[in-house]
Amino acid sequence: MHRKKLQISPAWLFKSEDGELFDPVLFRLLEGIRDSGKLTLAARQADISYRHAWDLLHRGKDFFGLPLVDMRKGRGTRLSTLGEKLLWSEQRVKARLGPQMDSMASELNNQLQQLLAGAHPILRLHASHGYAVALLPKFSEQVELDLQYCNPTEALNALGRGDCDLASFHFPACPRLAERVMRAYRDQLDLKNLRVIRFVTREQGLIIRRESCDTVTGLTDLTRPDIRFINRDEHSGTRILFNMLLAEQGITEGQINGAQHEEFTHTAVAAYVAAGMADVGFGVEAAAAQFGLDFIHLSSEHYLLICPEDRLKQDNMQQLLSLMTSAPFLAEIDELVGYAPDRCGEICTFAQLLESDRH
Repeated sequence: MHRKKLQISPAWLFKSEDGELFDPVLFRLLEGIRDSGKLTLAARQADISYRHAWDLLHRGKDFFGLPLVDMRKGRGTRLSTLGEKLLWSEQRVKARLGPQMDSMASELNNQLQQLLAGAHPILRLHASHGYAVALLPKFSEQVELDLQYCNPTEALNALGRGDCDLASFHFPACPRLAERVMRAYRDQLDLKNLRVIRFVTREQGLIIRRESCDTVTGLTDLTRPDIRFINRDEHSGTRILFNMLLAEQGITEGQINGAQHEEFTHTAVAAYVAAGMADVGFGVEAAAAQFGLDFIHLSSEHYLLICPEDRLKQDNMQQLLSLMTSAPFLAEIDELVGYAPDRCGEICTFAQLLESDRH
């Protein structure tokens, strides 16, 4: 069977009025300069010559009208304000568009598989974007998976229409909050026929810049007018959880500076905070760790896969369950900050899961 996979990544393309194009390798160079403070190391990491690196920086200064780096004798090379802005903008674009690109790549790869290897069963998963679920396609030698990212309502509706075999669903490990989440999605959940495939737990909380640690210690600090917040999109499960936590503190979104501004993934929220465009966001601990940010834990939650009971008998579903319990896959989960295997691959009902959390 054909095993080569297409990958799709967003990329900047700079073009001047006279048609001059600028090499996008610039961003790898800027990232290397930020991380190492040395142009020689940055050029090596970008896989370009030192001379090419110098040329890019000089052309960048001419192209944008401002220098991209500050170079001082004995102090190495640092990004200028413009260089920082360009690098963070590129990383925010990747964080924002990455899930859509991954979904498109999955769709194209599966179309190619069908053309090159003939018709064969592909397991269709519609899921909220997350660090653990994103690992599943890496094990395509064990199960062919078409992973499409969408919000929980879209995933559950697709499952109900038969447009996918599995959908993700996540709710707090706290039974009181879990029951509220279940009520929010009661119209999409066929509790009689759906079965739960346990997957992982993950930690949700405040993502903050280290310089804000002394001023932000919990949800009540978000109501301060000097604190800038970045929110998740209104249809995400994380936004529902956040609003429930706010309600328990007697806080409304209207009291929070920036609550009207939204990003569509945990990674994009963290990139927004790391770029200095907000002081705090709400999301998973893994996103905070990715950008070297601090994290205040507020809730543990189950990230589950759900499917109709009769689908569990499919061969490809059994292959997925075997993958989820395999040592190599569990080792990958263990590498994710704030994630833990949650009796991976075990089948139960929602009622059984909620009852286990009560004890």
